[in-house]
Amino acid sequence: MGLVGVQLLTALGLTLTDSYRRRGRKPKPFPVTPPRSVPVGGGEVTTYTYGRDLYADMLAAIEGAQRQVLLETYIWKGDEVGERFKTAVIDAARRGVEVHCIYDGFANLVVSPRFKRFPEPVKVLRYPVWTAGIRIFDMRRYGRDHRKILVVDDEVGFVGGYNIGSAYETEWRDTHVRITGPGVWDLKRAFADFWNLNRRRLILTSERPLLLETPSRWEPAIRFQRNVPRQLVFPIRAMYLEAIAKASTNIWMTHAYFIPDQDFVDALRVAAMRGVDVRLLLPMTSNHVVADWISRGYFEQLLVAGVRIFRFAGAMVHAKTSTIDGSWSTVGTANVDRLSLQGNYEINVEIIDPAMATKLEEIFTTDLTNAVELSLEDWEARSFQRRFAEGILAPLRPLL
Repeated sequence: MGLVGVQLLTALGLTLTDSYRRRGRKPKPFPVTPPRSVPVGGGEVTTYTYGRDLYADMLAAIEGAQRQVLLETYIWKGDEVGERFKTAVIDAARRGVEVHCIYDGFANLVVSPRFKRFPEPVKVLRYPVWTAGIRIFDMRRYGRDHRKILVVDDEVGFVGGYNIGSAYETEWRDTHVRITGPGVWDLKRAFADFWNLNRRRLILTSERPLLLETPSRWEPAIRFQRNVPRQLVFPIRAMYLEAIAKASTNIWMTHAYFIPDQDFVDALRVAAMRGVDVRLLLPMTSNHVVADWISRGYFEQLLVAGVRIFRFAGAMVHAKTSTIDGSWSTVGTANVDRLSLQGNYEINVEIIDPAMATKLEEIFTTDLTNAVELSLEDWEARSFQRRFAEGILAPLRPLL
């Protein structure tokens, strides 16, 4: 109990100190890579690194919808950007478009109840704050819906790290992709499966399941990996470990929250020791300061093995992307932590295509111009107070 108390006090102290330091501080401008499309398989993939560019194309897709809009998001702020998206889906529904929206109830607790009310034409699924019901010991029922998906008319799909809100439009560095071609069908299927799995409240109103009228065709260059806690399906971690094990040239990863298990750390260490150029790009300071301190517990063994760690300065980097050997890439919603890899509903698109890998390498190189590399010497020279805080918080790693 004493150790738990010290951990809680340390976490609280770090949070309060970080909150005090952030008062009135605005994120600094950061370099961005303009959207650019590359052909992949039977369609195109467009990569976004700036929220304003992404939101403009997402809203344009909703406003041009003719048949169906499927929108799923973890956070949907009730601010100016959130209102624009709400107005767009309501207008679409009123002109006869079938509109389904999903948002996570827990992530939006602080959002006004008024904002979360939608008129009748819009079908809304609020993923509950308490998901276990009376099955409190069933760990399959505790995952949050951390996905961010938009599918319009079977023609275009969007997926990635961006939530919906004004701060994300200009202040956060994130990554999202726009997909056309056969890959859109699988993205729609991912949305529909979640809707149907969690539609208990809608059954009472005789609401039919969201049917899958889309054709089924394999797209060898694009695969969607979905974590589904209710079914104990967690392929995203396996996807990463398999790709890392195959790496022979480079592994470049950008992540907002990096709290891997030891097997994941060992996979990166082994890759670096066999000569692979392993680089991690993480935020200098994220929006969850305790997560930052916990993640630092892995730095020394990574640095000793030859992994290079860069920290993005002046703004929050929220992207969840990786590219390996100029061929394999992934963009999605899953962080490298227990909550994402073994807890939450997540979705990552896995793309095996040199043009897409080249694009993500270009983005990574641009981001490095705004990052500071952490050397092993600098890390070993950190103060006793920092070492103490890291040691106290280390037992919390398996929980996050």
